[in-house]
Amino acid sequence: MSIKENVLKIEERIQKACDKVGRKREEVILLAASKTQPVEKIIEAYESGIRYFGENKVQEGIEKIEKLKEYADIHWHLIGGLQTNKVKYAVKYYELIHSVDRQALVDEIEKRGEKLNKVIDGLIEVNFGEESKFGVKKDNLKELFEYILTKKYIKIHGLMAIPPYFENPEDVRPYFIKLRTLRDNLEKEYNVKLSHLSMGMSHDFEVAIEEGATIVRIGTAIFGERNYAK
Repeated sequence: MSIKENVLKIEERIQKACDKVGRKREEVILLAASKTQPVEKIIEAYESGIRYFGENKVQEGIEKIEKLKEYADIHWHLIGGLQTNKVKYAVKYYELIHSVDRQALVDEIEKRGEKLNKVIDGLIEVNFGEESKFGVKKDNLKELFEYILTKKYIKIHGLMAIPPYFENPEDVRPYFIKLRTLRDNLEKEYNVKLSHLSMGMSHDFEVAIEEGATIVRIGTAIFGERNYAK
């Protein structure tokens, strides 16, 4: 299957998932998770209609962004964990940071945003208890959110999560419901609008859409198996 054929299939599945729960297709951003993918494959995905790409590593992504400067309508998101020493690069190159998860990171983003006189857009990454993953524990989410509300140069637009992997996508549904509920509770308690839920990947994105995902991060189903040697 070519990338174009893969994208067409994914588009059909997104539409079906939206139809099932009465959502509009335009409510969901299809973000191609392009970690380890060469520029040629990204161009192929672009030519298949994709305009949002997500990179895991700051520097690897920047190299691609520089090479693809002529594609001015690409939206680049940072979807991997962010180290404080990479923030100064991330805030210049990425439109949305999906992995805000601790006060030290917030402080660094605020500092860099102030230097650039630019508000940095982000999502808070929530960790549902897996020690190997990034993200703030759900019990500490409110504290982090309140801390961010005191800042001037960082704006949170929603939540992101990478739930545990289950063979059956239905087993992931409770995690998507939890993330949506956490978002809804923050909106209600702090009287804010958090428009994004970044959740759902190649094997479970339809369930995520049914539960309110606005950004689905899809790698393997678009590009095929990753080249882990890179």
